[in-house]
Amino acid sequence: MMIKKAIFAGSSERVDQKPKALYPEFAFIGRSNVGKSSLINCLCQNKKLAHTSSTPGKTQLINHFLINDSWYLVDLPGYGYAKMSKTGRAKLSRIINEYIDRSQEMMLLFVLLDSRHDIQQIDLDFLISLGEKGIPFSIIFTKCDKSSQSVLEKQIEKNRNHLLEYWEELPQVFLSSSETGMGREEILSYIDAILNTLT
Repeated sequence: MMIKKAIFAGSSERVDQKPKALYPEFAFIGRSNVGKSSLINCLCQNKKLAHTSSTPGKTQLINHFLINDSWYLVDLPGYGYAKMSKTGRAKLSRIINEYIDRSQEMMLLFVLLDSRHDIQQIDLDFLISLGEKGIPFSIIFTKCDKSSQSVLEKQIEKNRNHLLEYWEELPQVFLSSSETGMGREEILSYIDAILNTLT
């Protein structure tokens, strides 16, 4: 898939505040500081599209980006930001869950995990909740350029095996790097394949 046009289409807290023009949605979520904004900018080849920050937890609204006038890339708030107040975390959790549970246009949720670390309990709990709700999702391991090939392969295998303790079969898994562009074509091709099933 070639992304020829990517424009910010609006921010919202609730599903009923989404952009009025309805298109298929592909949403991205992950723990704060997982590299979500950088990956979105890499996919769209626009470093200024999604706001990146050295301070985690900056995305606190649902951001819609209209791609090629035909589908939305949806940037969801990150979860698990420890320095946010309990009230703030509860609000973000509400925003995230309302979108995931109620957006009828969401085709797929990409869950981002840091390739350098073991899967944390908060990630596991989130993934299990998606399975219980029957939400279609894929996994993207981020920052894959930060480790050597052998270290990366061992960590990914360890994380896969951990997940297989809970699932008989894993959903589609991608390896990515916003620095090198690794995984960009594969992720966009996967989105394209899903879009083609809708026509």
